[in-house]
Amino acid sequence: MSETSPENTAWLTIPDLAEALDETPSRVRRLLDEHYLIGSRRNGPVQVPALFIVDGHPLPSLRGTVIALQDAGFSDDEAIDWLLAEEDTLGRTPIAALLAGHKSEVRRIARTLA
Repeated sequence: MSETSPENTAWLTIPDLAEALDETPSRVRRLLDEHYLIGSRRNGPVQVPALFIVDGHPLPSLRGTVIALQDAGFSDDEAIDWLLAEEDTLGRTPIAALLAGHKSEVRRIARTLA
């Protein structure tokens, strides 16, 4: 199993995110509503994988990728699972590719998933 699988990923609640981003909880909720972040309620309160935060900000390439996945019919949970799972065509997880600056390649694959 990949070390970035949903089961092995650190998750941040809205209060955790507010602290990590130096924002108010209402601003964090707006970031979620506007798809700058994507979260899940699978374990109770809304939580976001910590990998989606880089240097105190949402990963810049995350928003367009999330929108592409939603356009392909993915739920938030499915999009998070896809981002954290090993993707054979990338040779790594999509989130690892995004963190390495390969957003075009990740979004190209995301668009083919519809």
